[in-house]
Amino acid sequence: MAKEIKNLRRVSQRILKAIKEKEKIILYGDADLDGLASVIMLRESIKSLNAETAAIYFPDRQKEGYGLNFKALNYLKKQAPALLIVLDCGISNFAEAEKAEKMGFDLIIIDHHEVLDKLPKASIVVDPKRKDDQYPFKRLAAAGIVFRLTKLLFGRKFSPKLKESFTELTALATVADMMPNEAENRPIISQGLSTIKRTFRPGLKVLWEKYDSGHFEMEVFQKVISALNFSGVNHHLLDAYYLLTVSSEKEAKKIAGKVLRKNRERQQRVREIVAEISERIAENPAGPIVFEIGRGWETILLGSIASKICREYHKPTFIIRKDASQSRGAVRMLKGFNGVEALKTCADYLITFGGHPMAAGFAVENKNLEKLEKDLNKYFKKL
Repeated sequence: MAKEIKNLRRVSQRILKAIKEKEKIILYGDADLDGLASVIMLRESIKSLNAETAAIYFPDRQKEGYGLNFKALNYLKKQAPALLIVLDCGISNFAEAEKAEKMGFDLIIIDHHEVLDKLPKASIVVDPKRKDDQYPFKRLAAAGIVFRLTKLLFGRKFSPKLKESFTELTALATVADMMPNEAENRPIISQGLSTIKRTFRPGLKVLWEKYDSGHFEMEVFQKVISALNFSGVNHHLLDAYYLLTVSSEKEAKKIAGKVLRKNRERQQRVREIVAEISERIAENPAGPIVFEIGRGWETILLGSIASKICREYHKPTFIIRKDASQSRGAVRMLKGFNGVEALKTCADYLITFGGHPMAAGFAVENKNLEKLEKDLNKYFKKL
C-alpha cells in the first residue's frame, strides 16, 4: 500500500519550485466550504513560505456553473504564464483543462470527486480515486488532501498554531462534504471540534460564539458549516473567504452579519422551492425518480433542494435549473445508488457531469432534457 497519495509530493515540489523562482501562483477553488478551506490553507501556506498568490478565484455557480470553466479562464488569461492550481474540482473538466494549458498555464488539479473514463490534461493530477493510486483511503475531502499537502510543504517547520487552524478548517470541510467519520477523517474531525473553540480566526470565533448556547458541539459545528457553505461570491471571492481570513473581530462581526443574513434568505428560498416541488410530486407521484425542472431556481441552491427532496421521498433525485439553451442539475442519491454511474449512461449527450456517487451534478442542452429524463427513468427502473 502506498504511504502517500499519488503525485502529492510532486505537487509540493512544484509549488516550492514556483516559490523559489518567483513564478505567479493562482489558486482556483470550488465555491463550497471544501473548496474554500482548500484555498485558504494553500494560500496561507504559500504566504508562510514568504511568497504570495497572484490571484484567487471562486466561480459564481449562478453565472458560471461548477468547476473550472471557460469564463473563468478568459478572466485569468492575463495572468499567464502562471502555475494554476485547481482545488476541489477539475477532474471532469477535460476541455477546460486543455484550454488552460494552451493559454500558458501550468495546470495542477487536486480533486476528490469520481474519476471518469480518462484524466484531464494537466501537468499533475491528484485524486485518490484514480485507478492507479494505491493510497488506501479514498474518502478524504479535498481539504483533507490539501492538509496532507501542507504537511509536505512545511516538513518539520509546520507551525503548531497554523497546523491547529488547518485542522479546524479540514474538519469543517470534511463534515460539510459529508465524508465519513472513519479512518484518517476521524482524528481530524475530533481534533477540529476540540480546538475550534479557541480558534485564532476572528470569523470562526464570532460564528461559534453565536451558535454555542447549550447545543451539542456537533450541532454547533453543523450550524457554522451551514453559514459558511455556499456563501455569496463578490469579485470572484466568497463572502466566507473574507470572514475566515479577516484579522479584526470588529470586521468579522460585520461580515458575519452579512453571511448569516444571506444564509437565512437562502434557507427560506430553499423551503419555497421544496414546497413547490412537493406540490408537483403530489400531483404525479409515480416513477422511480424525482426529475424536476424550474426556470427561476438559483443554481447555488439546487444541491440543498435535491438533498431535502431525496430524503423526503426516498428516490434518486434530479433538480434542474433551465436557462435559455442549457440546463444545470444537481443529483442526490439514496445509499446504494450511484449518481455518477447513472449519468455515465447519458454521457454521449451531456455537456459535462461528475461528482460523488451520492451527490453529483451535470449540464445538458435543453433539447436533450426530455431524453435525459426518459433514460434516467429507464436506468433506475432496471435496478
